[in-house]
Amino acid sequence: MRYTPAGIPIASGKLQHASKVVEAGVERLVEFEVAALAAGEISGRFNQLELGEIFQFHGFLARKNRNSKSLVFHITEITAAQS
Repeated sequence: MRYTPAGIPIASGKLQHASKVVEAGVERLVEFEVAALAAGEISGRFNQLELGEIFQFHGFLARKNRNSKSLVFHITEITAAQS
């Protein structure tokens, strides 16, 4: 957890995703990691999550900074995963 000069709490981490999709009639396994950031009130909840647990995250993708081509997922909502 860190704080911006304005005092806004920021928590960062990495999210792992794995799913199966059908592409051109063939099942395909999709796996990736994405850098994630939670700002404000939700940062405390994100910081307390247990590693390895499954959650559903909602948010948006944005550039890491103005000149970067790298993306960061900004978390705006966290819910328990549906079984």
